[in-house]
Amino acid sequence: GPTAPVPPRGRGRGEVFLRRPGPRRLALHRVLGVPGLFSAAYGNVGSSIYYALGITALYALGLTPLVFLVAGLFFGATALTYAEGTAAMPQAGGSMAFARRAFNPFVSFGVGWAQLLNYMVTVAISAFAVANYLAVFWEPLGEWPVNSIFGIGVVLFLTVINVIGVQESSRVNIMMAVVDLLSQALLVVLGLVLVLSIGLLIDNVIHPSDLSGAKLDISLGTAPTWDRFILGIAISMIAFTGIETVSNLAEETRNPTKNVPRSVFSVFAVVLVLYTLIPMVALSAMPVFQTADGGFATELSDTFINNPVLGIVEHLPLAFTSILKLWVGILAAIILFIAANAGMLGMSRLAYSMGQNRDLPPAVSRLHPTRRTPATAIMVLGVLSALLIIPGKLEILAAAYVFGAMLSFTFAHASIIGLRVREPGMARPFRIPVNLRLRGRRIPVTAVLGGMATLFAWFVVVATQMWGWVIGFSWLGLGLLVYLGYRWYKRTRPEAARPG
Repeated sequence: GPTAPVPPRGRGRGEVFLRRPGPRRLALHRVLGVPGLFSAAYGNVGSSIYYALGITALYALGLTPLVFLVAGLFFGATALTYAEGTAAMPQAGGSMAFARRAFNPFVSFGVGWAQLLNYMVTVAISAFAVANYLAVFWEPLGEWPVNSIFGIGVVLFLTVINVIGVQESSRVNIMMAVVDLLSQALLVVLGLVLVLSIGLLIDNVIHPSDLSGAKLDISLGTAPTWDRFILGIAISMIAFTGIETVSNLAEETRNPTKNVPRSVFSVFAVVLVLYTLIPMVALSAMPVFQTADGGFATELSDTFINNPVLGIVEHLPLAFTSILKLWVGILAAIILFIAANAGMLGMSRLAYSMGQNRDLPPAVSRLHPTRRTPATAIMVLGVLSALLIIPGKLEILAAAYVFGAMLSFTFAHASIIGLRVREPGMARPFRIPVNLRLRGRRIPVTAVLGGMATLFAWFVVVATQMWGWVIGFSWLGLGLLVYLGYRWYKRTRPEAARPG
């Protein structure tokens, strides 16, 4: 290639050294503070209640509030892991970056590839759910294929605004998140005052009604059975991708060692409250009943499985319920739009990081010369996300998400534990509290428990959800081919494999 003369420094007169000029490296803008990070994460975590509530109730029935409380505690353990990891390694990649430091490039690539599946599913399921909630204005939006077509349009629109730049996307997120938080708080207050019944929540588990309205006497573990209760916990994990979103935006964050942990804990506090109260209100409004075939169900997992929050509103004893339903339709569409946008941000920045690490071809990490965004990655992943919407099945998307997410979270916990053992002197601006001493090393208890929980949830989904493991293992198999193929390409053409 061409060379350029470099003036001598501290050498003999007349000496000239030749340096090969490398490509100009463009950096991502550091534009995000705590509000921007919070809204990006909350867009994913807070939005999941709009679709995860119905799917979870399908399995957990009257124990749905307990399932979400347990899931919230697992979320707390995961939040601590990501706070320590991202504060110590403030770079795009999340659990992939942790695994690269703790293990090796192959493990790191596998974790990153699983994360890409998580993000694509998050974008797809959120955009698809936008249509289902807007069906309060036009009923065909709640039916296939109209809802799939509309969802694909949402994804393509978000692809364009993310190519334009993260600053524009962040402003939209912050505005929408504030409106949604206030509206959700109002809905919770109305539900607590008008429909919450602790007695009915207990009856849902041991005294559900039959078709005539009479109370039945059943034993704990009947509705739901214990295996479906455990599956409900695994499926409810669909909420947790917001933590990865914060971590993957670390390179665009001002003062990430402080702002990332603050954002993570803010999201955890809000979500724990929401995930405790909203399911309690929902199961008070739509109690468990025995079906004609002797099984058990709730309107939450039947009539309103695709738009469960609308079910809550419809059962509020208010004169203006019809108006409130219209508002919730708008509200849900807003927060689900945020979720799709946050997922788009996360997966594009993750792909950028993988390209920079030479795990993927350099074109993936090439930034647009004027917008300074990974435009190629955004466009390719946006199209793949749109394709996932075509079948129009939320249940399939949920299982696929849990497959990838639980794998990523398990390796995140394992990486933090591994780094505590291998690099005890590593600078950690935030350190997980409550540790056990093992051979002179401080092992975080929450990372151990969280890793065991997420690994167990992954096994549950693999064992019980066919589409989850079919999509998941197919994606991992494709990733293995990409990894091996690109390694071969780098060996045969090392110059072409340099990141640009």
